[in-house]
Amino acid sequence: MDFISSDLIFTIALFLLVVFAVLGIAWGLFYPKLSKNYSRDQRMQAVALSRVQISDKRMRAASADRRKDIEANLKQMENQQKKGKNKKQSLSSRLDQAGLTITTRQFWIYSMISGAVCFLGALLGGLNTIVALGVGIVGLVGLPHFWVARKRKKRLQRFIAEFPNAVDVIVRGIKTGLPLGDCLVIAASETSEPVRSEFRRLVDEQAMGLPLAKVVPRLHQRIPLPETNFFAIVIIIQTQAGGSLSEALGNLSRVLRARAQMKEKVSAMSMEAKASAAIIGAMPFVIAFLIYLTNSSFIMIMFEETMGLMMLGAALAWMLIGVLVMKTMISFDI
Repeated sequence: MDFISSDLIFTIALFLLVVFAVLGIAWGLFYPKLSKNYSRDQRMQAVALSRVQISDKRMRAASADRRKDIEANLKQMENQQKKGKNKKQSLSSRLDQAGLTITTRQFWIYSMISGAVCFLGALLGGLNTIVALGVGIVGLVGLPHFWVARKRKKRLQRFIAEFPNAVDVIVRGIKTGLPLGDCLVIAASETSEPVRSEFRRLVDEQAMGLPLAKVVPRLHQRIPLPETNFFAIVIIIQTQAGGSLSEALGNLSRVLRARAQMKEKVSAMSMEAKASAAIIGAMPFVIAFLIYLTNSSFIMIMFEETMGLMMLGAALAWMLIGVLVMKTMISFDI
């Protein structure tokens, strides 16, 4: 009995040993992917994947923070521009934008001289005292401000025409490895007026210790154009959020040139309408002057009688309304 039980136990043990040996050999032959080497590779891939996921998560977080900073900066600049638009420009700022070096006191002195000359000229021309007084008021208020507005418009047009060249100079300097401050110095020396003087102001203000993010918005305050606003936005975003400044300014230069071409195209297409409006607006004055040359007594009664003065005032008011309507119809903002 003892002999049978010991043989049985030995047989079972041997059978189990053979079964485990066969299973081990089969495991190693038919399931190599679950071997030690594969487990190591799998663990390495899992670690690498986790690193990529962590890096991707950090990049997404940094991108979100950068986007928030850019949106906050743009919103702040937009609020400042809205305040600047609502605030009426002073006479000194308009004189500065026109490129004039006179002060406001000198401007009003010249305005009074202009008003006095117009008043005396109207009196010497034989006009009524009331009409001469109106001509003097026009010479005091209208003509000087019209002259300043004309000078300002021409200077801004010259700035728009030269500003893309200055941006191209800055882009070429940045691509060669120069810092932005040196590129501004080159632009201040290589470009023509009025861009040269405005960039010299930027360089001087930066040399006084002001940061570039504070200096560039002043260019838009002195030259209130969309082009300078775009330039200020690009510089501020690059200094605070980083990025390729040469690529951004290159895109800005292409946009500025495209805007200039579009303005010239619109101006050429609307030239006929502007010429027609100018002829219609000038025709009553030309006819009145010709009548005065041929038969002065026929037209002077309008200036001597009260009813004639009232009719002239009403006619001038209606003409002013018509001129404003035509100006609105032929003006295109880009």
